[in-house]
Amino acid sequence: MEENQFKNRIDLTELTEKTNQVKTEIAKYIVGQHQLIDMLLVALLADGHVLIEGVPGVAKTLTARLLAKTIDADFKRIQFTPDLMPSDIIGTSVFNAKTSDFEFKKGPLFANLVLADEINRSPAKTQAALFEAMEERQITVDGTSYKLDLPFMVLATQNPVEQEGTYRLPEAQLDRFLFKLNVSYPSLEDEGQMLINVHKNTHIVDFNSILKVVSKSGIATLKSLVQKIVVEENLIKYIAQLVNATRKNPALYLGASPRASIAILNSAKANACLQNRDFVTPDDIKYVCFPVLRHRVMLTPEKEMEGILVDVVIQQIIDKVEIPR
Repeated sequence: MEENQFKNRIDLTELTEKTNQVKTEIAKYIVGQHQLIDMLLVALLADGHVLIEGVPGVAKTLTARLLAKTIDADFKRIQFTPDLMPSDIIGTSVFNAKTSDFEFKKGPLFANLVLADEINRSPAKTQAALFEAMEERQITVDGTSYKLDLPFMVLATQNPVEQEGTYRLPEAQLDRFLFKLNVSYPSLEDEGQMLINVHKNTHIVDFNSILKVVSKSGIATLKSLVQKIVVEENLIKYIAQLVNATRKNPALYLGASPRASIAILNSAKANACLQNRDFVTPDDIKYVCFPVLRHRVMLTPEKEMEGILVDVVIQQIIDKVEIPR
């Protein structure tokens, strides 16, 4: 109640309007999945990459494509397969007979939003081709570095069930993803509505008709607002305590890295923006802890055999660490 009476010190009107418009456009074709859409927007504002995990048929790829279409920016989709080579992603040097010299032909990674579909289908060498681009926003080929056009965001999908012919992402690459989002089955009501849409033939996506809500420069403006969000010093210490607790938890073989602390801070600020607040609360921090930490920590073999879920351990850590007052 007090929050509604509080006047923001930062004008978040444009950010709220733009993000609501994006949600409206995506909702024309996606029934439900509100949390997935919200977290994709948080990641975009926090300048991070997202790993989306879910069984086939839960609209992972479609949601990512719709998000990309609402932004007036370059979008490329890469279907990862076992025979995909690093040069297929980053590009290759081609000999030009007219100039008698080699010219670099850019690959699909030179885009603003890149959808890496079924990323775990390709071997480590091809997955590693994303490393430099994700971390440094540049690609080096034959000793020459090429800066990527901003914004640059990788949306990767993977299937958690079918393991045949897949390659597990190395921990170093997983750490480059801001979030790991688990996409579950739709609710009974949402699935019923989806079937009604299919029956009425209103589910077919016309990508050309999707409104481009925000430009590349507009994204940069919105990101600059996120950086101004107020975070009290006791909340910064709270983030450090949460991440530190993952390194001491007996159920975890591997704790989270300092990159996780930064990810929680940035994504909590972005989430506050999405809630039309210019300050971070403990609830923002707790909310983003799950997608930030679940792919950065590893359960001990004993806990894995017991069937304990990572999210359960994260919840236990959140419950144990005292919330600052």
